[in-house]
Amino acid sequence: MKKYIWWICVGAVVLAVGAFLLGRFAFPNTLPALPAPELAEGQRGELGIDKNINEKTIDNYLNRSDAVYRDLRMLKDPGDYEAIGGDAYLSGFVRGFEVVPFPYIVNVTGLPEVVGDTYTGETLFTYENGLYNANYMESKDILAELFPKDKVIFLMCGGGGYSGMMKKMLVDLGWDASKIYDVGGYWYYDGENRVKVKRELPDGGVVYDFYKVPYHEIDFGKLERI
Repeated sequence: MKKYIWWICVGAVVLAVGAFLLGRFAFPNTLPALPAPELAEGQRGELGIDKNINEKTIDNYLNRSDAVYRDLRMLKDPGDYEAIGGDAYLSGFVRGFEVVPFPYIVNVTGLPEVVGDTYTGETLFTYENGLYNANYMESKDILAELFPKDKVIFLMCGGGGYSGMMKKMLVDLGWDASKIYDVGGYWYYDGENRVKVKRELPDGGVVYDFYKVPYHEIDFGKLERI
């Protein structure tokens, strides 16, 4: 009897391994297909925000192994985003997104006049006369690491401006536009994957728990200037 039980156990293991290998190699692409990027209508489309994958629907597209998720805000932006109903602070983010401040990638142009100036310090690239010029020897490698070409890229910011600018930059530099989605602004997100960073204290004060933020630091002091 013990011999038969041993063979039954071996058979079960073989079947389990076979089922795993069949699923792994016969059906390698089990992720649901994504809708092709399509601009929203009106002002949202002018910002570059996608019609199908945006603040209202992004929860349906999280945790994909073929994708990266990038929030392009600063922890505290010098721009007066309160003037347009936003928040200069990164008060929260969508779970799964990692923060890569767009103003550190390239100098920002085209903001609404009422917002004023954002960060004007060192950047990986300078945009001038329609061209993106690297400022450091490592600039292109850092960009490729943060925004891998072999992945689907979901971009988000506060109101949709930075993410639209980031998509334009990537496409201009050779990234595949069909794999990049501008999903709009966190300010308009009302889904189930909100991670709150802003915390109100009993005495009426406010603190920001930035330790919660998966943040990509760019240490310009360690880079080699061109």
